Amino acid sequence: MELHITEAAKQELQNRGGKQNRYVVLWYDTEGCGCGVNGVPTVRFTDNFTDKYMEVESDGLPVLIQRQQATFFAESMTLTIVNGMLRLTSPEGILNPFIAPQSVCEI
Repeated sequence: MELHITEAAKQELQNRGGKQNRYVVLWYDTEGCGCGVNGVPTVRFTDNFTDKYMEVESDGLPVLIQRQQATFFAESMTLTIVNGMLRLTSPEGILNPFIAPQSVCEI
């Protein structure tokens, strides 16, 4: 699995994540969506790399994904900024068109 992070998205994540969080996490957010298979792909931060995570190849920042959530993401993805919002896409289509930068928080 790989994630290309554009320079603008990298800068936004660094501004939001600060120095206390080391990893960007691809996160499948199911809160308020009904059940565990209904959710929205998004981005979070963590400083804890445990065995529940696996590394994602990235050309920008260190990126992790929970092993159990990997099925909800594409093999190749891009994180970019469009109209001030983070956007997660893959060659197959848009995974999440509107990730508000202020919603990117620590898990």
